[in-house]
Amino acid sequence: MFKNLTIGQHYPVESPVHNLDPRVKIIMTFVFILSLFLIKSFYAYLFVVAFLAIAILVSKVPVKFVLKGLKPIFLIITITFIINLLMTPGKLIFQLGFIKITEEGLQQAGFMAIRLTLLIMGTSLLTLTTSPIILTDGIESLLKPFKRFGVPAHELAMMMTIALRFIPTLMEETEKIMKAQKSRGADFESGNIINRAKNLVPLLVPLFISAFRRADELAMAMEARCYRGGDNRTRMRELKIHKGDFVASFIFAIYLATIIVTRVW
Repeated sequence: MFKNLTIGQHYPVESPVHNLDPRVKIIMTFVFILSLFLIKSFYAYLFVVAFLAIAILVSKVPVKFVLKGLKPIFLIITITFIINLLMTPGKLIFQLGFIKITEEGLQQAGFMAIRLTLLIMGTSLLTLTTSPIILTDGIESLLKPFKRFGVPAHELAMMMTIALRFIPTLMEETEKIMKAQKSRGADFESGNIINRAKNLVPLLVPLFISAFRRADELAMAMEARCYRGGDNRTRMRELKIHKGDFVASFIFAIYLATIIVTRVW
C-alpha cells in the first residue's frame, strides 16, 4: 500500500508544467483546492475532471502513476462516502431498519468522494512536477513578505519541503519494518482494536528510531556543508516569471471564472 503513495515524490521529465514557476504552481494548487469547495453541481465537477486530466496530460506524468496515489486513501474515501450517505437528512429514497438513504445524502456523499479524489490528484501533481529544492524556493519566496512580521520564511519552507520529501521514505521504511516483523511472527491484522494497537508497538518503536536517526544524519550533513539558514544565501537559479507562466495563469483564470459562474447560476 505504501509504495502507491505519490505525495512528496517527484517525477522528473521535461514538460510545460514542470517548467512553470513554482510560485505560480503553488498559488494555482491552493486556489484549485478552494475551488473544489465552491462547486455545487456534478456538471461543474465534470469540468474540473476534464481540466485536471488535460493538466496531467500536458505534464507528461503517466496517468497510472497519478491514479495509484489514490489507493492508500481509498478506505478514507469509502468511509467518508458512507458517513455522508447515512447521516445526511432529507427526502427518503430507501430505508432498511435504521439505515436511511436520502437524495441529499446520496448527493453529498458523491460530492465528498469526488472532492477528496480531485484534491489528492491536484496536490500530487504539484509535487510530481516540482523538485524539492525548487519547491522550497517557491514557498520561501511566497512567505518572504511575512518576514517583516517575524515569520521565519526560509525555515518554514525548509521544514515543509523536508516533510514532503521524507513521506515516501518513511512509508518505504514502514513497509520494510512490517515485512521484517511479520517474518518474526508479528500479526498486524487479526484481533480487536486494542490488540491491534498493541501489535503496532514493534512497528512504531523501530520506525521512530529510524526517523530520528535520519533526522540526525540530515542535520549533520547540513552542518558539514556549512548550512546557516536563509541569511545571505545565494541561488544558482533565480526564480523568474516567464511567458509560459502568464499563459498558464490566464488559462487557470478562465477555469476559476467558470467555476464561479457555475456557483452563481
